[in-house]
Amino acid sequence: MVKTAPDIAARSDRADLVVLEDVHKVYQMGSAQVNALAGISLLIPRGDFLAIMGPSGSGKSTMLNLLGCLDRPTRGRYVLNDRDVSRLDDDRLSEIRLQEIGFVFQSFNLIPQLTVQENIELPLYYQGWDAARSTEWAGELAATVGLGDRLRHRPAELSGGEQQRVAVARAMANDPAVLLADEPTGNLDSATGNQIMDLFAVLNGNGKTIILVTHEADIAAYARRRLHMRDGLVDRLD
Repeated sequence: MVKTAPDIAARSDRADLVVLEDVHKVYQMGSAQVNALAGISLLIPRGDFLAIMGPSGSGKSTMLNLLGCLDRPTRGRYVLNDRDVSRLDDDRLSEIRLQEIGFVFQSFNLIPQLTVQENIELPLYYQGWDAARSTEWAGELAATVGLGDRLRHRPAELSGGEQQRVAVARAMANDPAVLLADEPTGNLDSATGNQIMDLFAVLNGNGKTIILVTHEADIAAYARRRLHMRDGLVDRLD
C-alpha cells in the first residue's frame, strides 16, 4: 500500500522488508536538474512479489538501482531489512549488496570462463565460504533450478533459459533478503520466459521477497502486486 511519509513512519514494523520515506533522486545534467524520483514513500512486506512497471523515463530503473544499493537517494530515507542504508558509504553499500541482495539481469551476466558451479559459487567465494561447503550448496541450488546435471558446463554450452536459471541460482547463493530482477525475461522467448517466471513464483512461494522490473503485462501478472510509475512518482499500486 502506498502511504505518505508520516504514515510510513507510523506503520512500518519488522514485517516490512523495505521502507521508503519521501525518496527523491536528482541527477545534474549540465546546467539542468533531472528529478528521476520525485518523492516516493512505499512499504514492501517480507515475502512480497512486486512488479515495477512504467514507460521509459518513469523512474523504474532508478528505483531498482536505489533498492539494490547501487545508488543513494538525494534525500529521503531507505530502510532495508531494519537497516537505514540511505547514507552509507560505498564500502558499506557493497557489504549490504553481498549480504542482503540477489540480482538477476536481462543479459544474465555470467562469467563465460567459469562453469555453472563456479558461477553459482562466486558470491560464496567473496563471503569466505570453505570449498566443500560452497560446492555442496552450489549443487543444491543448481538442482533447485533444474540444472543439477549441468554443473560442469560453461555458459556458451547452455540455452538462454538455462543461463538465466544459473543467474537465478547465483542470485540465491547468499540467501538474500530480497531478489531483484531487471527485465529477466527480456532476452528469452515467451515459453522460456514463462518458465523463468514459474521459477520465481516457486521461490516466492517458499518465502523469498522478489522485486521485478518489467514492461510486459503478462510477466507482471505473475507478481502479487504491481507498482506503476510515471514521471518519478507512483502512479498507482494494484
